[in-house]
Amino acid sequence: MSSAKYRRLLLKVSGEMLAGEQGYGIQPSILETLAAEIASVVALEVQVALVIGGGNIFRGIAASAAGMERASADYMGMLATVLNALAFQNALERIGIITRVQSAIEMRQLAEGYIRRRAIRHLEKNRVVIFAGGTGNPYFSTDTAAVLRAMEISAQVIMKGTKVDGIYDADPVSHPTAKKYDQISFLSILNQNLKVMDSTAISLCMDNKLPLTVFNLKVPGNFKRVALGEPIGTSVTIGNR
Repeated sequence: MSSAKYRRLLLKVSGEMLAGEQGYGIQPSILETLAAEIASVVALEVQVALVIGGGNIFRGIAASAAGMERASADYMGMLATVLNALAFQNALERIGIITRVQSAIEMRQLAEGYIRRRAIRHLEKNRVVIFAGGTGNPYFSTDTAAVLRAMEISAQVIMKGTKVDGIYDADPVSHPTAKKYDQISFLSILNQNLKVMDSTAISLCMDNKLPLTVFNLKVPGNFKRVALGEPIGTSVTIGNR
């Protein structure tokens, strides 16, 4: 029997995480490291789904701010997530993890179209499923896509892997005295305007009582520790405080 706390989870990884120190594109060593982290959780008989951002290649909202039409910019950002998903699939399959990419934007030669029941069936067969293409609609972030997919596949928790060890009341990089929360409510995140996920994603989690854990994915073994239920990072609760 698995000793993991969760049977099925969704991991959200930012595109910037894949860029590593180079700041853009995909750094192969980062892919290999993250693939090994995921493999360690799959070995616990946990069903793992992934959503990966595209900010390491193209960020739609930034292009929109520079004058590009928002819908076109967002579609380009969605295509960037497909590139990252295919790269992640390759890294996972090189170490023997069977993987499927499902895209909200149809592209049959590269990925399956997103079908909820098919995704669940893949997970039941212990395949890692990578959801690409965001929601398939502009004006929605990959954070919102991650929460939406997590609810659709009945994930028990959504985990956000970041470069910091949890949620702080200010940016810990520019504010060394920032306070870290071990536990915080969704409502407090919204009221304090904390930059964890966009407000749509946080509201979706809160309204549907979907637990969220934010942790440092760069620390080796952290993903496995969180899957085992160790108190790593910040746990976001449904409570009002």
